[in-house]
Amino acid sequence: MTEEKNGKEVIEEVQAEEKNGKEVIEEVQAEEKKGKEVIEEVQADEKEKSLDKMTVKDLRVIAKSIPGVTGTTAMKKDDLLAIIKEFREIKEEAPAAKKKKKKKKPGKAMLSIKEVKKEVVHLREKKKAAQQAKDKKQIDILRRRINRLKKRTRRVVQG
Repeated sequence: MTEEKNGKEVIEEVQAEEKNGKEVIEEVQAEEKKGKEVIEEVQADEKEKSLDKMTVKDLRVIAKSIPGVTGTTAMKKDDLLAIIKEFREIKEEAPAAKKKKKKKKPGKAMLSIKEVKKEVVHLREKKKAAQQAKDKKQIDILRRRINRLKKRTRRVVQG
């Protein structure tokens, strides 16, 4: 008799596990459905904007849908873009229009470093004279000119 009870209990346990298994499968399918909806939303957004303009979150969702790709949460935007473009066989897009460079003012010719430094020394002398005359406005003007010339020497060295 105890064997019959044990058998019934085992059958009940198996049936309960089957119910739990079915519930888990339903939950997984619901999650999958949500994931597909998110992917569809992202793909709809993607049609509106290029990959480069998408956020990292959106790119991660797309990358997760690519088979064989793991570790998307740790990837940076450049890595995600590379994987997605490779999967979709997208060639590198032309870079966005760059900002226009500022045109140089026609009156200011590029001077050599020595000439700029000579000008700085000359302005410092003028500044000392203005300090002795206690002309605060002129001192401030000369200080700014000296700083601009120093920046120009740094640019000449870099460029």
